[in-house]
Amino acid sequence: VRGCSGGSAPSAAPLWLLTAAKLGYTPVLAKTPPLEGLTTASTFVLEQPRCVFDDYGNADIWLVVALEKAASTFNNTAGPGTLETAFQDFPDPVSAYMTLNATLANYPCPKPPGDITVLRVGSETSCAQDKARPTCNGPLPGPGPYLVKFLALQGSEPVAETAWSERIMLRTAKPPSSISTTGSGHSAGMIAITTILSILFAILLAGLVAMLVFWGSDSCGGSSTFSKPESVTVRRYNTHHVYDQPAARL
Repeated sequence: VRGCSGGSAPSAAPLWLLTAAKLGYTPVLAKTPPLEGLTTASTFVLEQPRCVFDDYGNADIWLVVALEKAASTFNNTAGPGTLETAFQDFPDPVSAYMTLNATLANYPCPKPPGDITVLRVGSETSCAQDKARPTCNGPLPGPGPYLVKFLALQGSEPVAETAWSERIMLRTAKPPSSISTTGSGHSAGMIAITTILSILFAILLAGLVAMLVFWGSDSCGGSSTFSKPESVTVRRYNTHHVYDQPAARL
């Protein structure tokens, strides 16, 4: 019989990693129909998990959002809305939070015509700082990378879960210093044209203002209307010649 010193037995996996059934589904970013803003600086859009949890009709389905480095150690038994999974403390000290709870009725299978089958993660701003709403679907605090999965709970017991998604990166804004103003050949020309048009517009505007001021001052000093002068009629008079009268005789 070998003694214990001959080798060490493999360590058992933590119980909380074995309790939920593994489902053959991986969350993905929405693909159809094409959406504007599939990823932004603080949100991303996922496909809904339709026809995934059909065997768990009494379960609540939660979305788990985790930092990539924390996904492998996420505790499935950490209840939603607890200090361990509160959105308001994400990403530090909380490295994964739970949000967007739903029931199977929210994910009918097959999809009824006209149904919207996407989830926008990070769309709620009103509860981002409200600790009374620890399951807030608040804006994501950075570019990531993030991993997500769906977890079904019956009461507080995890019964089924999907695989973790591929890494999700959000958009980042370019710093002003990295934006080139001479990158394209027509940029300088466009700037010059805009400057010239601005100067011409300023000159035209100044001229209009000057004309308005001139007209206003002229109307205050007297009437600026001109009337057609009346034609002057000159009468013609015949000149009467005065004849010398003979002197009166004495």
